[in-house]
Amino acid sequence: MNIPSKHLEDLVEHFSSLPGIGKKTALRLVLNILKRKDEDVNSFSKALGEIKTRICSCKTCGNISDAEVCSICSQHSRNQSIICVVEDIRDIMAIENTDQFFGVYHVLGGVISPMEGIGPNDLNIPSLLDRVNQGGVVEVILALNASMEGDTTNFYLYRKLAETNITITTLSRGVSVGAELHYTDELTLGRSIVNRTLFDMAPVKR
Repeated sequence: MNIPSKHLEDLVEHFSSLPGIGKKTALRLVLNILKRKDEDVNSFSKALGEIKTRICSCKTCGNISDAEVCSICSQHSRNQSIICVVEDIRDIMAIENTDQFFGVYHVLGGVISPMEGIGPNDLNIPSLLDRVNQGGVVEVILALNASMEGDTTNFYLYRKLAETNITITTLSRGVSVGAELHYTDELTLGRSIVNRTLFDMAPVKR
């Protein structure tokens, strides 16, 4: 791509490094920025510059937050005795959009994937076990993607939690096998949460 300005080219390179954005889309975004008012660009630049310094992970659940404890964990109206375990923050956003879950969450930060070199020690599992062992938790919902890696992680968590007296459930199979949770439509996802079932150790047939 022949870009007449080095500054423009650098910014295009930065935008195109983001997932799902190619060089042509990146160029269109940068050219759009050039047309905007100075105050709009300065506001955009400020927000971008502060994203790493102002946003942190909730010390309780691992969700993104502007404070030590996220807005969900700090809500007194939430049922703190039910923890929904998810892979990443996009899944929290998807579930929250259903308006069908009123407990709290726990973000693993990924799933067990030997092919990618990700093991249990690379995930936010110890803090989940700590939350359960502290008492007060009656149910853990395993809401991971319906994939081989998600199932492997579910089995691992089930074995770790099986010795406790809590109920371990999983989403009903309204969520298609292989589908990513945050891409599931709200109605299907909401029903899968409401109609969750006891976790079954039997492997899922594919």
